[in-house]
Amino acid sequence: MRKFNIRKVLDGLTAGSSSASQQQQQQQHPAGTREPEIQETLQSEHFQLCKTVRHGFPYQPSALAFDPVQKILAVGTQTGALRLFGRPGVECYCQHDSGAAVIQLQFLINEGALVSALADDTLHLWNLRQKRPAILHSLKFCRERVTFCHLPFQSKWLYVGTERGNIHIVNVESFTLSGYVIMWNKAIELLFNISDNPMDEGKVEFKKYIYLLNAIHSVAWHHEGKQFICSHSDGTLTIWNVRSPAKPMQTITPHGKQLKDGKKPEPCKPILKVEFKTTRSGEPFIILSGGLSYDTVGRRPCLTVMHGKSTAVLEMDYSIVDFLTLCETPYPNDFQEPYAVVVLLEKDLVLIDLAQNGYPIFENPYPLSIHESPVTCCEYFAGCPGDLIPALYSVGARQKRQGYSKKEWPINGGNWGLGVQISNKCFFLVTLQVLYKLKTSKVFEKSRNKDDRPNTDIVDEDPYAIQIISWCPESRMLCIAGVSAHVIIYRFSKQEVITEVIPMLEVRLLYEINDVESPEGEQAPPLPTPVGGATPQPIPPQSHPSTSSSSSDGLRDNVPCLKVKNSPLKQSPGYQTELVIQLVWVGGEPPQQITSLAVNSSYGLVVFGNCNGIAMVDYLQKAVLLNLGTIELYGSNDPYRREPRSPRKSRQPSGAKMSRKLSLPTDLKPDLDIKDNSFSRSRSSSVTSIDKESREAISALHFCETFTRKADSSPSPCLWVGTTLGTVLVIALNLPPGGEQRLLQPVIVSPSGTILRLKGAILRMAFLDTTGCLVPPAYESWREHNVPEEKDEKEKLKKRRPVSVSPSSSQEISENQYAVICSEKQAKVISLPTQNCAYKQNITETSFVLRGDIVALSNSICLACFCANGHIMTFSLPSLRPLLDVYYLPLTNMRIARTFCFTNNGQALYLVSPTEIQRLTYSQETCENLQEMLGELFTPVEAPEAPNRGFFKGLFGGGAQSLDREELFGESSSGKASRSLAQHIPGPGGIEGVKGAASGVVGELARARLALDERGQKLGDLEERTAAMLSSADSFSKHAHEVCLSNKYLNKIA
Repeated sequence: MRKFNIRKVLDGLTAGSSSASQQQQQQQHPAGTREPEIQETLQSEHFQLCKTVRHGFPYQPSALAFDPVQKILAVGTQTGALRLFGRPGVECYCQHDSGAAVIQLQFLINEGALVSALADDTLHLWNLRQKRPAILHSLKFCRERVTFCHLPFQSKWLYVGTERGNIHIVNVESFTLSGYVIMWNKAIELLFNISDNPMDEGKVEFKKYIYLLNAIHSVAWHHEGKQFICSHSDGTLTIWNVRSPAKPMQTITPHGKQLKDGKKPEPCKPILKVEFKTTRSGEPFIILSGGLSYDTVGRRPCLTVMHGKSTAVLEMDYSIVDFLTLCETPYPNDFQEPYAVVVLLEKDLVLIDLAQNGYPIFENPYPLSIHESPVTCCEYFAGCPGDLIPALYSVGARQKRQGYSKKEWPINGGNWGLGVQISNKCFFLVTLQVLYKLKTSKVFEKSRNKDDRPNTDIVDEDPYAIQIISWCPESRMLCIAGVSAHVIIYRFSKQEVITEVIPMLEVRLLYEINDVESPEGEQAPPLPTPVGGATPQPIPPQSHPSTSSSSSDGLRDNVPCLKVKNSPLKQSPGYQTELVIQLVWVGGEPPQQITSLAVNSSYGLVVFGNCNGIAMVDYLQKAVLLNLGTIELYGSNDPYRREPRSPRKSRQPSGAKMSRKLSLPTDLKPDLDIKDNSFSRSRSSSVTSIDKESREAISALHFCETFTRKADSSPSPCLWVGTTLGTVLVIALNLPPGGEQRLLQPVIVSPSGTILRLKGAILRMAFLDTTGCLVPPAYESWREHNVPEEKDEKEKLKKRRPVSVSPSSSQEISENQYAVICSEKQAKVISLPTQNCAYKQNITETSFVLRGDIVALSNSICLACFCANGHIMTFSLPSLRPLLDVYYLPLTNMRIARTFCFTNNGQALYLVSPTEIQRLTYSQETCENLQEMLGELFTPVEAPEAPNRGFFKGLFGGGAQSLDREELFGESSSGKASRSLAQHIPGPGGIEGVKGAASGVVGELARARLALDERGQKLGDLEERTAAMLSSADSFSKHAHEVCLSNKYLNKIA
């Protein structure tokens, strides 16, 4: 019998699989064209996704609190978010899981804890003694709705008011209800305010208790506890004396007109809140919001500061949500000495200095002005030149407003995080600072009368809104594309200049295919291969100046959307206008929005495209180099069968508006499906036929120095163009020599005939060298242009030569490059100059990619993608191996799609709300070190000394009266509360949560700390018991000694 050898079978299987893989590789890379192997260092373990920090103003704020000892400010929002602010650079974001609105916040002053009350009748106790605050306990009220909370200073008993007028008492240490309840449900229907007497803890005032004629909105005590002030719905303030509660001792109408004949002043708007703060050296401060007269129509919201005989009305830009007075002492029974007022507005945070005349505001150091105008696009740059940030800061410092308070920002609690060394670079992830602001609308005329309005009011949104930003950090050249089909090129300068005439070009970009014949056949032809030596004819420079405002048949023609200023323009140091380019109306049809934009400082070129075609401009010579329809770029190699179409079929009258909304820079826009929180595209499944009304838009542009054709032996300057139909076309650039010749000789632009195709619209393109390193576009280093001619004369001969930083320029001619192309559906790596597909990866089948970026991470390169289904994915380069696929964010609106962007070093950001930027990282190394980078909110601070009662006050009982709340509210005297009233929920931030979540080394440390704490508690208890036993033994010994002495005395008598 023949023996069966399992080893031979395994060897056969191995040989068969290896031969199959070899055959597959031979099919992908034919003999003689196999690509060299590039060693890739990135692995899946290098990636991890987590949120880092959130910047900007809290969206829809609803509550405010301040810890006067720790100097920490807390803001709650209607979406259940919690933002904590300390000194500049110390910020923290937390989120309640329920998402219910935060109605009130209460600090446990100098205890490192915070109580939040939500609209779903839940109280949460937050632990702030850790870098990422967590909930220790929660208390859910079941039968009554929570309306107000009050926590006296240095007390562990929290007063909780409800809509039934009852007050429940919560022990904040155990976060459990006391059996003691103040029942006011028969006298008060709804309780909105609770405040205790600062000098007598047994007295508690409730809103609507005394003065029932006008609704009371707030109550504030005088620090001596003899008076308190109330604000009312008729715009009055009433001051009461606790010894004569029958009627108010004084009634004030701060903004009411005093009528003659002793008549009452006219009623005013409600005073929503009032605070009563005293000083040792002068009159008290009465600070209030609201109370304006009803005849002040259109007046902005105001905060009123009454100090002695003076009344200051401070107007605010937005509605007032809440305000707090910052005082020197946290003790309510002492002179408060107010020094500032923090005002939480609907879209801003203002801090007013009370110590200076005129009440100036403090300069806000937080980046809360991101939403100063609605954000329409974002770009994220990492690894910028070292001199860039100081340059931007120096010119941005001159833009700051004057008249700020000279004092330092008073909210200065917490400590900064440590800078952690990651991949030989130091990052401070938790900071964000506004360096510079640029207003692009300054170059345009603003409409002053109705006759000029049709030119500037042809869009429904802001006509100056920015859609696309293209920036070269090395040369500091900036280019923006606006919603009104305009492009502005800016050059950075440290000198102030006056521009007599703003350079301007008008481009007539027309979409006409009446003369283009559709290729026959249902199938698309194969990719065309241009003839080796054939070169298309160069396209001479052309421009289209505005000659008329309307055509012969009354339709608007050759008219731009905006009018550029024709008067001299003073340009401050910073970014100054180099050139304005505008698309014009054509035959009654408005110019289409610009969908892609790119600028190159080394070539001196800017290129942009839309659904009509592409235009290239030489901004040095102020000339149009290229102006072609998208179809004309194909020439005779157009692979699509197109129907003839003319835009003049949809002519509009001269005064018609152009409805244009900010959207993704692709012609085929996704539609929001609210039901499943995702986007869906309506697109024909066949790529060989195109609908009559669809247009192939330019979706991606990339300047580079690479191989333009298969027969090229060396790289040369070129432009790669991507379209919404998944086509990539290459345009060759022939640049003149540098120096003066660059300004005199034209740039020759010619389509190369190279065509590549992918599925879906092209989003991003990049190039790698033979070692797998990213080849950056050529650039020119920044230099100051606004210098005297004597100094600049020598520089002109040296500059303006396109300097390529591509590593390929120093390589041998035989070495090639790789083109990385990412579309909405797939990614490809094309070997150059052979144009063979080296690697291909289908990114998604059921969704589409919204943003794709080629980024650097851990000294390597990868492709990062964000899909419409909420997934974030990364792929290695050049092999396109999947490295990360995590479901992160459901795409619910166009704001996220428009602002999401990746950058180097594993960072990304997007606009999470209209006022906030969320930053995240996909780097595992950054996630591990994030805890060290975050700042600390709580720092050990000694509480200030309590006020001295004084000898006579203590003797005659005039000082503060203490109340044993433990005896009153404790379980021994009040019993336990009903279980059906509220449900206690332990939070993940407690000891139980730490025990359950502890793992690894960190877990061992946590367990060790817990063990030490428990051991310390046991030792403390043992020490107390030992002391008690010693005390009892001592007393027993004394008692026994007395008994012995008494017995001896009795024996002597007997």
